[in-house]
Amino acid sequence: MRAETTANIEKIQNSLTLLGQRMDIETAPFRLEEFNARVEDPDLWNDPEKAQKLMRDRQVLVDKIKQYEAIKRGVEDNAELIELGEMEGDAEVVAEAEAALAALVEDAAAKELEALLDGEADSNDTFLEINSGAGGTESCDWASMLARMYTRWAEKQGYDVELQSFSAGDEAGIKSAVYKISGHNAYGWLKSESGVHRLVRISPFDSAAKRHTSFTSVKVYPVVDDNIEIEVNPSDIRIDTYRSSGAGGQHVNTTDSAVRITHHPTGIVVTSSEKSQHQNRDIAMKALKSRLYQIELDKRSAKVNEVHENAGDAGWGNQIRSYVLQPYQMVKDLRTSFETSDTQGVLDGNLDGLMASVLAMDVSGKSRAEANAGD
Repeated sequence: MRAETTANIEKIQNSLTLLGQRMDIETAPFRLEEFNARVEDPDLWNDPEKAQKLMRDRQVLVDKIKQYEAIKRGVEDNAELIELGEMEGDAEVVAEAEAALAALVEDAAAKELEALLDGEADSNDTFLEINSGAGGTESCDWASMLARMYTRWAEKQGYDVELQSFSAGDEAGIKSAVYKISGHNAYGWLKSESGVHRLVRISPFDSAAKRHTSFTSVKVYPVVDDNIEIEVNPSDIRIDTYRSSGAGGQHVNTTDSAVRITHHPTGIVVTSSEKSQHQNRDIAMKALKSRLYQIELDKRSAKVNEVHENAGDAGWGNQIRSYVLQPYQMVKDLRTSFETSDTQGVLDGNLDGLMASVLAMDVSGKSRAEANAGD
């Protein structure tokens, strides 16, 4: 067996070891039996929300067991095929099995990384807030590009994306937008995107075709479920209703149904303008609780998560990532130094490499300065 193949098998087995530890593979079958017994309870659906959470948790466990078993079976089967192929002198069988192992290394590494999403709220749905910054129309256009990028990424993950509020730019793009992204580990993946994103390109709005720099801020915070209690003192908030404005179509709202909630102690302002006034009030209050919960998570975190560092104005000095389209093609994360020249792929939602680099840095406990010092 070639040294490269032996190394690939070792990598996969190391990933399996970590996966097994994270999911406690020895007790997984017993936990699944317990879930199955609870699912058969005839009174389960008396509380639909509790039942849905139970079903989601059960499915997560089922998926983890299937993934673990598939990787384990894949490495064992292909290792056996290679041995048989070498014994019989069948180079084609050996080559196919080696290629399968090489692909399995990447799949196992991805599952290993996903297993590290075990933070308190990592498995939750998430709110994604985008606000244009320095740069005027350029920045509003950049904000719309980021909204498209994250929507594409979420759809590729099989997540549901729901627009919560929207404010159009004066000439193009968007001033601000808030999305709710629903799916397992949505917050865990997207939390790495909080911060200021910088774009350098030839402006499509400049007749002189000069290069422009634009900034847009992204904020990510987990959706608070019913198991997390966040108290909001009614005297600490102001609720305003107003007539929302938009770019037309689904964003047109002809009644004063939009809701804005201001939380005085923190200065947090949340809005919702896509539903009825009653629904908007409920959505905005949930968004406020999620923001307050995010602040509490940041306070409790023992690691340097840089949220406060990244919460500055959307302009020079606060960016976490640069997207350069001119005079060369490069997307670079400034926290990890991960970079790629596939700018179009990134803008089309291929963000996994960028997100994974930040997640790996967070798991290692490194700060941004420490990560950059290692370059």
